[in-house]
Amino acid sequence: MERDLEQLNSALNSVKILRSNVRRVFESVSNGLRADHGDDGKESKYILELQELLTTVNNNLRDVENSMSNLTPPPGPFSLGNTTYLSQETTQERQALYGQLVNTYKWTDKIREYSALAGNILAANSFNKTYKTFSTTKRRKTQTSNHNVPPEVIENLITSIDRLFPDVTITTNSPFVPNPVIQGRVLKAIIAFKGLMIEWVVVKAHAESNDLWTESRYKVFRKVTENCHAAMCHFYSPMMPELAVRSFLHWFHSYNTLFSAPCKRCANHLHNNLPPTWRDLRNLEPYHEECK
Repeated sequence: MERDLEQLNSALNSVKILRSNVRRVFESVSNGLRADHGDDGKESKYILELQELLTTVNNNLRDVENSMSNLTPPPGPFSLGNTTYLSQETTQERQALYGQLVNTYKWTDKIREYSALAGNILAANSFNKTYKTFSTTKRRKTQTSNHNVPPEVIENLITSIDRLFPDVTITTNSPFVPNPVIQGRVLKAIIAFKGLMIEWVVVKAHAESNDLWTESRYKVFRKVTENCHAAMCHFYSPMMPELAVRSFLHWFHSYNTLFSAPCKRCANHLHNNLPPTWRDLRNLEPYHEECK
């Protein structure tokens, strides 16, 4: 396979050189006699120059033929049935359909090949046995959805979490859809809940609005928002939603040292004019985006 690619690359380079020298021939023919040919015998100089260019083109053409002869021919014609007549269309828009159709067929063949390989890999695993084991056992009782809980449950959860962090203030603005605002020493976060699950987080400065759908105008808080979305997905746990919320807020609490803690790897406070905006999901240590 690697040898075929090298031969193909050599053939393409030969074609590129041939096209470049052919262009030089046409430029010489279009320019005709020039001032640099001089006054004496300029016709013979021009003809000699043109002969040298044509000789070079002839040698390049021989190189292209040699490179093409080393290539492995395709296994057979790519049959498209009646669609081959698309190449005989007179309008330029319809002529392009043939090349697009060829690429589509090739892409479909690759999808079919990859699907067959994926099917063989899945068939070799024990998924079918696991499915049979669970299907034969007694069906467990359907659990209550974590999205359909009364607002009081969410408020009680927020109140209990608020007691864990004395240096953080958690307030709710709406009695029906509680979107708590978590205010720390250097930033604040507005969190949207869907039941007991965190659905959205936006981090802003203290002086900015509490609008959930407007991002911060500061780049550092936009970076922290992106990392909060990653942590929100990391701590996501439908089976233990309260633990997921507590774990996320415990991780977010580490941003109280956003502008004071140096990066754990480079030991610098700033990198590309930004503090360490990432907190490790396990040990909560600060890192720059480029150092994590």
